[in-house]
Amino acid sequence: MAALKLLRDIKPAHMGLALIVAAAVSGLLYIIVLRPVYNLLFHPLRKYPGPKLWAATRLPYLRNWLGGHAPHTILELHQKYGDIVRVAPDELSYLRPDAWREIMGYIPRGVLENEKDPFTFKGLNVEDSLIGANREHHRALRSVLSHGFSASRLLDQQPIIMRYIDLLVERLREKTMVDKEIPVNMVLWYNYATFDIIGDLAFGESFGCLESSTLHPWVAVVFKWVKFNAHIVQCRRVVPWVFDLIEAVLGRMATSRVQEHIGYINSKLDKRLGTVTDRPDFVDSMLRTDKAGLALTRNQLMENANLFIVAGSETTATTLCFTTWLLLTHPDKMRKVTDELLSMFTRQEEITFQSVLSLKYLLAVFDEALRLYPPVPVTVPRLVPPGGRQICGDHIPENTKLGIWHYPMSHHAGHFALPDEFHPERWLGKDERFAHDRKEAFEPFSHGSRNCLGKNLAYAEMRTIMARMLFNFDMRLGNGYERWADRCPVHNLWEKPPLLIHFTPRGDQEREILRSRN
Repeated sequence: MAALKLLRDIKPAHMGLALIVAAAVSGLLYIIVLRPVYNLLFHPLRKYPGPKLWAATRLPYLRNWLGGHAPHTILELHQKYGDIVRVAPDELSYLRPDAWREIMGYIPRGVLENEKDPFTFKGLNVEDSLIGANREHHRALRSVLSHGFSASRLLDQQPIIMRYIDLLVERLREKTMVDKEIPVNMVLWYNYATFDIIGDLAFGESFGCLESSTLHPWVAVVFKWVKFNAHIVQCRRVVPWVFDLIEAVLGRMATSRVQEHIGYINSKLDKRLGTVTDRPDFVDSMLRTDKAGLALTRNQLMENANLFIVAGSETTATTLCFTTWLLLTHPDKMRKVTDELLSMFTRQEEITFQSVLSLKYLLAVFDEALRLYPPVPVTVPRLVPPGGRQICGDHIPENTKLGIWHYPMSHHAGHFALPDEFHPERWLGKDERFAHDRKEAFEPFSHGSRNCLGKNLAYAEMRTIMARMLFNFDMRLGNGYERWADRCPVHNLWEKPPLLIHFTPRGDQEREILRSRN
């Protein structure tokens, strides 16, 4: 009765405020107490090992992600808890090599796949893009786009790509002529080269980075957005309503920037479409039809050209940076790769996409660099379809997120001997120390029908750039950069501080002296 009297005495003007306070308290009670208790004691994933706090709430996952050290922490969790770890209330992380096939492998028609978690792309218009399309759309898109990445097409694209590799070498030579004691920030220069290359292949013209020695403003904005959106996705998983509110408040501003971005892509695409189509670039390939007569729509052309810029530049530049740093911090490996190169080539023009295939040690160097520093060290979770799925011997309930983190997978001592050390020899099959390495764990370009379409392009581009660099220059690491890689946090991609390197041009005489040491 007292409670009823109290309710009658509340003025109508105060009723709304009381309801808001009650809703807020109830919401906090649910978030702080009820939901964590359910996650720990009653959730279908409760049987899987992992830290209790991570199982109760996504906050530890978020803290590590925002801190830039999530891949390293996930590795530590696997070392403590085993091959399958519950890293969030609704997410499992896998360290078993067969998980690539079980989670991302080819699925027969008529069977639902473990699709990419749609939440990863929430707020992005990626349905027409190869990276975010559903299974049927993805198959159709890939059938058209794959032509632009075929082996024969790669050879057709070689003159376009070599133009920028030559320009990179030329600009670096010019800088050493000004003052060879001033080191060069190769994080920037590798980005200049890869952005210009992929810009020409995607739009028919470069971004002018190598010419101007600056990163194009549009490109800089794109990668700030990639980092920002990756953080927003993780934050939204924890408190979705807060970020929905922020999005609503800032929607006009965000829409303006997105429209500006889309307008830039459209103008580039219009310019390319207005030229002759008989050019071996991605647009020419995208304008073709597949065997079933499928042709891409205008929006699909735009979305995939945009994807190529993002996916085909930063990742390649990152691998070049880490490979260069690894060689400069391991003089014995640098000597081996240089000796191999100079024993095969006497003129720079001999170094082509085809001829670098004979540089077996150089390929092993890149594979080892990709193992130690995969360009995408995090996971893009897959989602278990309705009805659940059998994964690595266990029935996993529907809507569970399945993650395979590249960095932990390639740094696990159960997969690779001396996992944190740089040993290209492990990939040559002659060193007994690495005879039991589980190389099937190594998938830097992902696995299955959604693996990276540009793998062959990336390898050809990286090997040719590095071979031309080593042929033309002696390189020396700047003072204080011996532990440069330790200063690279991960925010979806590696965030790289400047990497300063001294260059000394090599002439015929210097190369002959190096050959004679063999």
